[in-house]
Amino acid sequence: MIRILDVVLAFVGLLLTFPILLIVTIVGLFDTGSPIFMQTRVGKNKEPFTLIKFRTMSVETKSVASHLASSASITRFGSFLRKSKIDELPQLINVLKGEMSFVGPRPNLLNQDELIKERENRGVYDVLPGITGLAQVNTIDMSTPVLLAKTDQNMIKTLTVKNYFKYIIMTATGSGSGDRIQ
Repeated sequence: MIRILDVVLAFVGLLLTFPILLIVTIVGLFDTGSPIFMQTRVGKNKEPFTLIKFRTMSVETKSVASHLASSASITRFGSFLRKSKIDELPQLINVLKGEMSFVGPRPNLLNQDELIKERENRGVYDVLPGITGLAQVNTIDMSTPVLLAKTDQNMIKTLTVKNYFKYIIMTATGSGSGDRIQ
């Protein structure tokens, strides 16, 4: 049921937001010269996949978890994209491809060893990663690996269609502040 919801919502979302995607891409060309950001992340069953987002940091920024990145590397336009969560819209493509769900644990980088171990021990990699979830609406990010893995595990155990929509609505209305930046 969740997969059907993911596909329908992602398809409709891409159709409805196409003008926004186009405008952000054009403005992003002027902002950083490279509006699309692609990064290898850990997916279901620990399979790597390429996450697609709008770029919010300068092109020279080192590829690290957000909580390890410097706030100085975020562009002015990137700050707007992060606050509005528009930077996440290209992930609808990942959802359509079956690499992500709307709701699930946020996919981590391949080098986040402590988080990978904690998530592996709790069965978090048994499900598709998500655009949002319980941790995100409660402002729990990857800087606290044990808490994040426990929260992800709890979300997986209690995920219902009602909670699925609850987390999406909470995210869309501004709950959670996203990943912390230094």
